[in-house]
Amino acid sequence: MVALINRHEDKAILLRDKFQFDCKVMQDYKELLHEEDIDLVSICTPPQMHAEIASDLLSAGKHVLVEKPMAMSLEECDQMLAAAAESGCILSVVGQNRFHEPNWNLKHILDSGLPGKIVHAQVDSYHWRGESYYDLWWRGTWEQEGGGCTLNHGVHHMDMLLWMMGMPQSVQAVMSNTSHPNSEVEDISIAILSYADGSLAQITSSVIHHGEERQMVFQGEHARISSPWKVYASTAKDNGFPERNPALETEIEAYRDGIEPLLYSGFEGQVDNVLTAIENGSHQVLIDGQDGRNVLELITAVYEASITKQPVSLPLAKDNPFYTREGLLAHAPRFNAKTRPALKASEQQ
Repeated sequence: MVALINRHEDKAILLRDKFQFDCKVMQDYKELLHEEDIDLVSICTPPQMHAEIASDLLSAGKHVLVEKPMAMSLEECDQMLAAAAESGCILSVVGQNRFHEPNWNLKHILDSGLPGKIVHAQVDSYHWRGESYYDLWWRGTWEQEGGGCTLNHGVHHMDMLLWMMGMPQSVQAVMSNTSHPNSEVEDISIAILSYADGSLAQITSSVIHHGEERQMVFQGEHARISSPWKVYASTAKDNGFPERNPALETEIEAYRDGIEPLLYSGFEGQVDNVLTAIENGSHQVLIDGQDGRNVLELITAVYEASITKQPVSLPLAKDNPFYTREGLLAHAPRFNAKTRPALKASEQQ
């Protein structure tokens, strides 16, 4: 660890002392640009600052791991991708849930073809947050947070869905704010994704679900698999009604048991993946900048479909009114006025 940067220096000092880092403390990330002993920078700022910081660091020859969401707009994503391409440096976007064993196994089983073609996916990104969650200065505003639960909570499951099924052909969606009067942004959205092969997927992003149950269920032609783990396979009787297929279930279970376990999970898994790519010079990471952009493109399509109440076709063109941050801000509904005062500067995160 070479340096910790926080505009509130006392916070960086507390972090340094807590983990006993022997490192510098700075208030401005630009002090890093000419530090030759820095290889990788992790960006954990509010999302509206990602594009500028990442682009500057990449252009200075630093590898970057940036928190989700990658940026506030597709235009900003393209700015970051251009900086990465020009510098030849790694741009990785946080998607730590890919490195959790259940999701890792699910991906490998889908790729094996054992469940057959995926015909339907159900993705429940259920969270619960109280009203005070949006009292933080930057949360609950389109200008600062960039969106609500779709962007900042559903992003993880959307990343995994795209990893497992790829980009859809079109999106239909609705969204609302049902329970958070101190927030401009949505606290629930429901999207239906249509794929070129006829498959459908549905994803609910929410901060209003008690219990916070989260799941990904894939219905294949031959079997259903899910995270949390469950497998059920069916064959047809002569009259077309289902009959359980224990032989296929056993085969899928055996395949799952044979998947090599992850050495590190969650954030540790992704950090190890990025460090390994730097160390061996491959620059090949599991989640790169294009993956991060794909997720934001899907989220942008969900917002556009919700706002316009029309199906949205993908990919989104650069002349799309939602391609830029300004375009989204011009069209975004303000469900409520954010009225409660922001926290003191010393309490801001």
